[in-house]
Parts: sequence; C-alpha cells; structure tokens
Amino acid sequence: MDKALRSLSALPPFSPILNKVLASLAKEDVSFSKLGDLIEKDTVIAGNLLHLVNSALYARRGTINSVRHALSLLGMNKLRNAVLGMSISRMWNAVPTPASWSMARFNMHSAATAILSDMLAQGLPVHYPEGAFVAGLLHDVGKLLIAVALPEKYECVAERHSNGAPLLECEQETLGFTHPELSARALAVWNLPQPIQDAVRDHHRPSHAAGAAEAPLSAIVAAADRHVNSIGISILQASSTAPRAGFEDLGLDRERGARLLEEFQTEYDAMSPFFR
Repeated sequence: MDKALRSLSALPPFSPILNKVLASLAKEDVSFSKLGDLIEKDTVIAGNLLHLVNSALYARRGTINSVRHALSLLGMNKLRNAVLGMSISRMWNAVPTPASWSMARFNMHSAATAILSDMLAQGLPVHYPEGAFVAGLLHDVGKLLIAVALPEKYECVAERHSNGAPLLECEQETLGFTHPELSARALAVWNLPQPIQDAVRDHHRPSHAAGAAEAPLSAIVAAADRHVNSIGISILQASSTAPRAGFEDLGLDRERGARLLEEFQTEYDAMSPFFR
C-alpha cells in the first residue's frame, strides 16, 4: 500500500481554489468573496460555472455573465460541489495511466456517484451530509492510485474481476489491501474530515442499523455507487448488467426514489460535460 500511497506525489498539486473549497469542508472560515476572487482568475472554472448557471438545470431568464452573480445563485454548497468536481477531474486528466485505464470513465463514474450521493443526503437523515458530494467524488481514488503505481497488478485485478470474482477479494489477494482502504488513506493525507474518510473506507461494506436515527454516510455513497454502476456509468468497460436497486434500505420509498432519480438524471446531464 505504501508504494501506491506514495504515488500521490505524482499527482498535480491542488490549485488555490481547490484548497479553499476543501478547507470549507473542514469548517474553516472561507470567505465567499475570496473564493470569488480566485475563481475569476481561473478562466476555465469561471467559464464552466457561467455555462452551468446558464444551463437548463437552472432555467433562469436572461444570461448570467458575472462570476459573482453566478456564485450568488449557486450558493456555497452547489458552488463547492461544482468547483470540486471541475478542479479534481481536470487534475486527474494530467495523470499518466495505463492504456487499459479510462480517465473519462473514472471521471464520469466519480461525478455521477458524487451528484447522487449529495442528492440522497439532502433528502434523508444522514450523518455529516455536507461531506456526501466529496465522499462520492473521491470514493474510488484508490483505484486510480493502484493503476498509476501498480499497473500490472491493477490489470490482474481487473481481469479477475471481469471474470466474475468479487472485486475486494481480488484486490486483497493480489495487492494485500483494497481500494477503499487506500482511498481513505489518501484522504487522510489530504487532511479531509474524518467522516469523509470513514465513508470512503466503508462504502463497500456500510453498516446501517435498522431504526437508526441517521444513516451513515458510507451507506449513502454505497447506494449511489451501486445505482451508478447499474446504469452503466462504471470505471471498467461500461455495462448495465448489475441489478438496479432502490433506496428502500435507506428509508426512501419507491415513489420518492423514482422522483429523486429523475432529478439526478437532469442534474447529471447538465453537469457531466464539465467532468469529462
């Protein structure tokens, strides 16, 4: 695991914008105006945010052409999510990876899981709901680190898994650790809040006691990840063979679940072009 973890140093450094956004997750005082100043200096993110605010997702009359106006319309939570997704996917795209690895599929799977995790967390009693988007966005960063640092072993895991073997079992036997464990270790290096680290570490094996007042964040990420894979937005060659599951185990009935998935599709369609 240490070799894979050391590959973090091969990733591009976080931008000032990304550092400020991540600081807001740790409850540090982050000035909205300071964030606006930084965004205005990053033409790519500023342009993408304006494009997003002027998309059908927000359906505003008249064109919004001011970054400050766009930020006020988005609010801090939506702004944080959009900037995180745009910044991190752009950072990933600069990383050299094996030929079999698709950064586009990785970015789209991560973005979709993040968007759906955040929407589930908004509609359900969840521990640390403000961390849902970033937990979904980074839940599989361990897979990227394995592909970068240990490409031959990554290929071995991918081949065994494609032949029907459980993923975590393949990873444990081939690597001696699993991608959720590595993902959580990476998030600890980045000093992200403990609830996000825990959710990422446990997203394949979430514990959700029946009747509990709040669902653990890991259960939210697990449900989002499961659904996103089931509709073919997956890191490995896209397929929709996984069974589609509802969200009844989270306390969301079928009708509310169906409405949420319609909203998810609308938001995903609007935001996904910025994460490719």
